[in-house]
Amino acid sequence: MPEASSNPTGTADSAASGTATPTDLDARYGRSPKAKRNNRVIVIAVAAAFVAVFTAWLVWGGLLESPAQFEAKDTGYELIDDTAVEVRWQFNVAENQDARCAVQALNSTFAIIGWKVVDVPGSDQRNRELSTTVRTTELAVSGLIYRCWLT
Repeated sequence: MPEASSNPTGTADSAASGTATPTDLDARYGRSPKAKRNNRVIVIAVAAAFVAVFTAWLVWGGLLESPAQFEAKDTGYELIDDTAVEVRWQFNVAENQDARCAVQALNSTFAIIGWKVVDVPGSDQRNRELSTTVRTTELAVSGLIYRCWLT
């Protein structure tokens, strides 16, 4: 006669029925205190590496970048006639530094209808107000600085 189970639900023991206990499953799938500790160390190391790389990138890209060498800012324009426009701008550059600026005139469809490269000689003043006249092929509706570079 079979012996009565000591299990209150009346089911057979887990070893006899083929089901594993939680500790057996943890051992089978590598879930041990040592594995948890190793996983935690890996996560902390990856996070620390990310923080180090991100910080290095911020320092390299933001703090070590050289400041702007010059700045050109449009301040206005005045139509002289159907074939010319006077462009005014502020130019901020280190003292005694030569530069060149390309000045352009635009029509109502924003097409370039006039272009002039202007030499800006060095000066003892850092910030200067400059203007130049640009010849155009038709009536301009705007004049502005396109680009400047140091020479």
